[in-house]
Amino acid sequence: MASTGMQIFGFVLALLGIMGATVATLLPNWKVSADVGSNIITAISQMQGLWMDCTWYSTGMFSCTLKYSVLSLPAYLQTARTTMVLCCVLAAMGLCLASLGLKCTRWGGGRRSKRHAAIASGGCFVAAGFLCLVPASWFTNEVITNFLDSSVPESNKFEPGGAVYVAFVSAGFLFVGGSIFCLSCSGKRHGPQDLVLLPPPDKLLLQQQQQQLLQQQELQHQYCSLSPLDNKTGYSLQDYV
Repeated sequence: MASTGMQIFGFVLALLGIMGATVATLLPNWKVSADVGSNIITAISQMQGLWMDCTWYSTGMFSCTLKYSVLSLPAYLQTARTTMVLCCVLAAMGLCLASLGLKCTRWGGGRRSKRHAAIASGGCFVAAGFLCLVPASWFTNEVITNFLDSSVPESNKFEPGGAVYVAFVSAGFLFVGGSIFCLSCSGKRHGPQDLVLLPPPDKLLLQQQQQQLLQQQELQHQYCSLSPLDNKTGYSLQDYV
């Protein structure tokens, strides 16, 4: 397995990744109003997130409106909601498994059980990073496409907000942390239950020599115990003269 320091480093990266993914899911600034054209002198700044839309007025007031209707949302926004929630749940599960697979912890079973837990946690982190990367990429593509569309009024153009960048960074942390845990157990090693106890080579050779010596002594004893009459294989004429 990998060194304890590398596993702890991967655990910290995964922890930062799940924290970033959770924050990105809740932030309302997935896209913000772009300051282009006449929109520069406007007194209102708009932000849209996965769960709410917020407006910042020039008077300092800040109001948000929740998106209650799910069916009225566009497909990319519904997908972003679902995948980000799944990302947080899967990363939390991987975090629990990683705490069992760390070499510096005393719980989690033996070496083989810890190896399996580390591989499972790495798979969870990599899958969570993929689930975090997909909505961030799709959301960014939709925002840039609408921004470059000439038919969209300048007052309705948006730019990617800070939550999108947090999601990208969190996905990278999860990918790296998951890769460290997966590579930490890539080699095949046998646990204590797979060991076969064998005597040392010198002792094994001595035992074989002793067995051969005992066999030779038994053969000599059997040969010497035979009488001369027992060694005759046929009749002789001298016995009858």
